[in-house]
Amino acid sequence: MANSITDVQGITVGCREDLQALTGCTVVLTGREGAVCGVDVRGSAPGTRETDGLAPINMIDRVHAIVLSGGSAYGLESAGGVMQYLEELGIGHQTGPTVVPIVPAAVIYDLAVGDFRVRPDKEMGYLTAKEAVLQVKEGNVGAGAGATVGKIRGYEHCTKGGQGSWSMTLENGLTVGAIVVVNAFGDVINTNGQIIAGVRNDDGKGFMGTETAWLQNNISPVFGMATNTTIAVVACNAKLNKSSMTKVAQMAHDGLARVINPIHTMCDGDTVFALSTGGIQADVNLVGYLAGKVLSEAVLRAVSAAQTIQGFRCSKD
Repeated sequence: MANSITDVQGITVGCREDLQALTGCTVVLTGREGAVCGVDVRGSAPGTRETDGLAPINMIDRVHAIVLSGGSAYGLESAGGVMQYLEELGIGHQTGPTVVPIVPAAVIYDLAVGDFRVRPDKEMGYLTAKEAVLQVKEGNVGAGAGATVGKIRGYEHCTKGGQGSWSMTLENGLTVGAIVVVNAFGDVINTNGQIIAGVRNDDGKGFMGTETAWLQNNISPVFGMATNTTIAVVACNAKLNKSSMTKVAQMAHDGLARVINPIHTMCDGDTVFALSTGGIQADVNLVGYLAGKVLSEAVLRAVSAAQTIQGFRCSKD
């Protein structure tokens, strides 16, 4: 067991990053047969691709990959490289002369860190998909390379975010896993209610917290800009349809709300995709509940694994 989203049968993950430019790409592949997929977008500043097709009333019910990327809207280009890679393998929705891989995507804003001129592109998407494996990396990797959290006072008082993953398996074989890129406007809070990553005090040695900064009107001029987003994929080996997986995506957002405060603001683009690879009969309510649990843990792991880089201090520093 990898204790990550790849514990779900059929799921592999590729990560590629540029630690000079502080940006990167994460690709979740779902295997040759694809996976049933739902999505729920709760943030009000999302950067997404092909989410409309995942609505329960629409035709396509299987996806062949999910892309999580840095680079803001520019990073959506990386999904084209994933499509190219899958088409070369003959993986995708059959259309007659060729296949069309279904590759939804979501992005974070990382243009204000590193080098804004470097963004995940088609080549990075292709290479990331090609390198997908069972072992999932955490911290300053993939789309988490340029992630930060707690930005109400500006980047000089924020904390390094990153990528994290976790999974749970029940005795009956039901497995639910998550991978997340944490680039939140708010703070990350542990199960004891303590801020472990977020808005720092003036001396940088402790956390002021977003709520305190807000109430004291200690707000940066960039406050309110759409420069934040937590994006995630949850996956399970339950046998559920697209309507049920949409509900799982909705319930998974509860996991984000337990450990990120505030969340789902006008300057966040929080998006959760939910995948089902099938096999186990399971109650959608249980799957959704577990999705929230593993996603909470993945968020905590993301900021705990992050490392200080280019002056952006991690939670341990």
